[in-house]
Amino acid sequence: MNKKTVGFIFGSIVGAAAGVVAGVMLAPRSGAESRAMAADAMNDAWDSAVDTYERGANVVNDKFNAVRPTVDAKTDELRAKVDLARERMDQLRDSLSEAVANASDQVKDAASAVADRVSAMTDAAPAAETAAEAVHVEVVDADDETPEA
Repeated sequence: MNKKTVGFIFGSIVGAAAGVVAGVMLAPRSGAESRAMAADAMNDAWDSAVDTYERGANVVNDKFNAVRPTVDAKTDELRAKVDLARERMDQLRDSLSEAVANASDQVKDAASAVADRVSAMTDAAPAAETAAEAVHVEVVDADDETPEA
């Protein structure tokens, strides 16, 4: 610490002591009387603070009770909407499951029909091959009118 700081602290202590001495010497009442007056003032201030707190608490409670029915009504309304949305989602889920099942059945039927046609074509293939062997193809050149064999 430097000298200025020490001097400031020392001066503050001396000034406070001088103020206390002057207050005691110049006080118009005795200490007991002053303490009683201070206690009465503190009790009055405390009572006033308690009354203000109670009035404020009553006002807040009244406002809360006034708003509560509106909040309860909105809460009930939102619950009803959520329940309705859940029911709608269940209906959509059921209809989607039903549509998927129908589409699956249609795909199975179509695949079965294609498989039947392929097997029918496979069975008919040997007859088609012998018919194809009986066909004779000739290539004709436009410049040469004679057919190639």
